[in-house]
Amino acid sequence: MTSPQEILPGVIFYSYLSAERREKVCFWNHHTLILQVSGQFTLETSAQTMSITGGQMLLIGKNQVGALTKMPLPGAHYETIVISLQENLLRTIALEEKFDERHKYNGQQNFIIPSNEFLQGYFQSIVPYARAAGAAMTDELGILKVKEVVKLLLLALPTLRSFLFDFSEPHKIDLEKFMLSNFHFNVPVERFAQLTGRSLAGFKRDFQKTFGTPPRHWLQEKRLDTAKYLIESKRKKPTAIYLDLGFKSLSHFSFSFKKKFGYSPNYAGNTSVLQ
Repeated sequence: MTSPQEILPGVIFYSYLSAERREKVCFWNHHTLILQVSGQFTLETSAQTMSITGGQMLLIGKNQVGALTKMPLPGAHYETIVISLQENLLRTIALEEKFDERHKYNGQQNFIIPSNEFLQGYFQSIVPYARAAGAAMTDELGILKVKEVVKLLLLALPTLRSFLFDFSEPHKIDLEKFMLSNFHFNVPVERFAQLTGRSLAGFKRDFQKTFGTPPRHWLQEKRLDTAKYLIESKRKKPTAIYLDLGFKSLSHFSFSFKKKFGYSPNYAGNTSVLQ
């Protein structure tokens, strides 16, 4: 299995890899809980880099973009269970538990969850459903399992209450600071607009005021300028940086680089070529 198997459609997923490292850029619309069964899962955002291995849990905050790496450990498989804590279900829990969070949450966005016997028991209870490829889990049972883990998370970390039950809209954040920290992630402009608390039209308008150029053009130029610096000053190889700078393929990166600078990135570190 190289892509997640849905246990409860849109909510609980199971991913299995035998011996292959995989990297991708993701956007999380909802709070997401990662239960690492085996192997290593690494999340990298502009503010945090966090890794978990078998038996650990990672809670990823909503409305974020980041890079993730799935890596089997030597001689072992990679297995993970992903639970999407969707807002409609969290609203239901807030009503049932009479939670009334009125302040916008401004703390850290990702948490490695400290283990306890209750979470360990939950972990062991859901693995068999994942390995059964979802056949044994009904919608009703799936929702109960999600509600159960939310309550166990609050028991383990009571401070998560303000994090999980903040239903306010994303506020407008500092556009320049955000884009300079996240330009390398290969996500659509529409996602950048959402992450900065703006409509697409508002994002383009504010971007033009801030940077003096449309966002797509700025992103391309910024990524290529960064690539030139890394290759010429830091002696990085094109093959080692193009994915991290948001290019989908080496050929696209090489074509764009040569079009902008007039020479191939493979020769950018050779000062005799540039003189």
